[in-house]
Amino acid sequence: MQAIGLCRFSYPALGGFQVEHATIEERIAYLYAEARLEERFQLMEAVALPCLREQTDQEFELIIVIGDSLPRVHSDRLHDLTADMPQVRIVAEPPRPQREVMKELLNAARKDPSKPCLQFRHDDDDAISVDFIERLRQTVTDCPGLIRDNRTVAVDFNRGYVAEVGPDGISATETVRSLYVASLGMYVAGKCGLTIMNFAHEKIGRFMPVISLSDAPMWVRTHNGYNDSRQKKVKPVPVEPLTEAQKAEFSVRFAVRQEHVKQVFSEQ
Repeated sequence: MQAIGLCRFSYPALGGFQVEHATIEERIAYLYAEARLEERFQLMEAVALPCLREQTDQEFELIIVIGDSLPRVHSDRLHDLTADMPQVRIVAEPPRPQREVMKELLNAARKDPSKPCLQFRHDDDDAISVDFIERLRQTVTDCPGLIRDNRTVAVDFNRGYVAEVGPDGISATETVRSLYVASLGMYVAGKCGLTIMNFAHEKIGRFMPVISLSDAPMWVRTHNGYNDSRQKKVKPVPVEPLTEAQKAEFSVRFAVRQEHVKQVFSEQ
């Protein structure tokens, strides 16, 4: 079954952000600010991409959506970061309504729309467990009744870590949180044009069955200077430096490694 992921990398959509801007020019200036983009690249390199490189099931695709106005130096840097990942396809789009363009890209990526597929979103500052694709595929196989009777079914791995990363390494706290973007997948039946981008992730359970699994940590959500969802006043999440056991877990489960994080965030 085809598995398709979608990642927005500083794409200047019309709508789709909790941080509001009066004009698209203001949004582009915000998204492409050098300090912000540098942090996004650091997070991409140290957190978001390693877990994809080490997936136990390599049969997936990842569409990375950028703006067609992203400066060439940054576009080239992103292509260089993903050059060793045959699953990645970078697509440049002009500013358009977010859900419209994302739904189009997901449906266009389906090799055979008459057959079912799996879909997931992947934020550029989060990590998923290296067995996410494998477990997503297996979970759908394990639930034939739901799959038979529904056009769409969500799979929510709801245990993970909230983390902060930087030149001093990784600090985190384990938590259970339903319907985060990270490690949330969706089954889509053949001949169904719905996509995971038709739904706000935290509301997806209003529209389809959700299979929830809490047995193991399956995601790392980083809190950083430019989280869109955290630009307004929100309750802080206390984190602690990783123990030696947690460092090993982050390395094995998420391919997020303490020394690599320190190195990436120390480079200027």
